[in-house]
Amino acid sequence: MAPEISNVSMFFLIFFVLIPVSLSYFYALGLSKSIIWSSFRGIVQLFIIGYVLTYLFSLPPAIGITIMLSIMIAVASFHASKKGAGLPFVRLIIFTIIVGVALLILAMWLGFDMISFEPDQVIPMSGMVIGNSMVAIGLALERMQSEFQQSKGKLVAALALGASPKQASTILIRKIVKAAMIPNVDGLKTVGLVQLPGMMTGLILGGVPPIEAIRYQIVISLSIFTSVSLAAMIATIVFYRFFFNKHMQLVEMKK
Repeated sequence: MAPEISNVSMFFLIFFVLIPVSLSYFYALGLSKSIIWSSFRGIVQLFIIGYVLTYLFSLPPAIGITIMLSIMIAVASFHASKKGAGLPFVRLIIFTIIVGVALLILAMWLGFDMISFEPDQVIPMSGMVIGNSMVAIGLALERMQSEFQQSKGKLVAALALGASPKQASTILIRKIVKAAMIPNVDGLKTVGLVQLPGMMTGLILGGVPPIEAIRYQIVISLSIFTSVSLAAMIATIVFYRFFFNKHMQLVEMKK
C-alpha cells in the first residue's frame, strides 16, 4: 500500500509549481500568473470533486453514476465547443457525440463483464473516456477551421469543376481525423515503455498486483483509443457539412 500523503507533504508541492513559474519569469514567457492560477484552480477542483465523489459513492449506483457522468459530459461539451466557434448547434452535437461514445464504451465494459456497475469503477474509467473524447473533438474542430481556411482556394476550384462538397473535402477530412488520432496512436505505441500510465500506476500504488493492474490498463487504453477514433470521425463527418450551404457553396464561419 502507498503511504498516506500528509498535509505538510502536500504543502511542499508548492516547489513543483515554483519551477515552471521561475522558468517563465526567467525567459519572459508571461505565463507566471497563468501557471499559479491554473495550479491553484486545479488543486481546489480536485479537492471539491473528492468530496463530491465521496457523496456520490454513497448513493445507489444508477443515481450516482448518472449525476456524475452528466456533469462530466456537459463540461466536456462546453469546453470542446469553444474550438468550433461559429458552427451551428455545436454544443448540442458535441454533447450527443460524447454521450453516444461514452454509452457504447460503457455497454461494452458491462457486456463483457470487464467492470461492475459501481460508481467507484464506472465514474473514473468513464471520465478518462469522456476527457479524451473531448480533446479529440477539440483537436478535430480546431484543425477543421484551419484546414478549410487554408484550402479555401482548392475547395472553391473543386466545387466549380462540379465536385460535391463531400468529394471536395475528402482529403481534408482524412487529414483532420488523422491529426486528431495521432497523439493517441503514438501514446498507444509507447505505453508501458516510455511511461507507466495513470490507472496502472494508481492501482500498483494501491497494492494491486502489477499483472492485474496491467489488465485494467489494457482495457482503458484500448477503450480510450476507440472512443477517440469514433469521436474524431463522427465530429468531422458531421461538422464539415456546415462549411457548405444548400447550394453547395463554401461559406465563411463567423467566430
